[in-house]
Amino acid sequence: MATRLACRYGLRLYSADTRTWLHRDRALAAGVAAARRWEAMTPVERWQHSSVAGMLETSLHHERGAMVIEDLAALPVSPLIVAEGSVLPASAVGRGIAARSQAVWLMPSPQFQRRQLRGRGTPPGPARLYSALAGLIKNEAARAGVHMITVDGSRSVAQIVAAVEDIVAGALARGPLASTARERQVLRREANEALAAQAYGYHARPWAGGDPAAAVQSFICECGDAGCCEFVPMPAGALRDQRPAAPGHQHRIPQR
Repeated sequence: MATRLACRYGLRLYSADTRTWLHRDRALAAGVAAARRWEAMTPVERWQHSSVAGMLETSLHHERGAMVIEDLAALPVSPLIVAEGSVLPASAVGRGIAARSQAVWLMPSPQFQRRQLRGRGTPPGPARLYSALAGLIKNEAARAGVHMITVDGSRSVAQIVAAVEDIVAGALARGPLASTARERQVLRREANEALAAQAYGYHARPWAGGDPAAAVQSFICECGDAGCCEFVPMPAGALRDQRPAAPGHQHRIPQR
């Protein structure tokens, strides 16, 4: 949904999930005990032998929230940023960091979340963590008094995007927004590079296997058309030499 808004309006996309390993490395460098403990665990220890409280602690939910604020503060102020991710702290709203009129939390109903996790084949351990995080985030959002939209499967993605647009309409009208195809291309390339960096960051862990360059990611089409929000699956390593382009969109890409 954030990607659709970014493409449609010419916004800079910040996805917290693409910073997971950067944030974990920062936590390790800072000596955060929970980060060191998680890295030293085997997958069985992380997901089968850990309590929910232990998994919440090693998820670095609160520590990463502070890092997200630092990341956002370091980005250019133009164009507007659409930031998304479960670690974005609702407590930032109303503290001069994020305006209440520009923030909305999408909360899955428990039934919808369980259906989604089952459909993805999510193992029991991570499913327990995600369920606990949903409850934690909902409580944080309620305390902060932010806009919340319940996602239960009764509305399409387009309908929920429209509901979000209604809430942040004032900010979108004020801008600033990227207005040219070239500006939009630059923003989409930036988002794609962050996605590729996430793949490389994961495979750089000593316990991770596989070739990061061969890891297929869903990159945003870089044609620069404001009406385009297509995703292009391709190996992360291919991003270095080519621009992701949806079928029929190649002709819109200028030569470098």
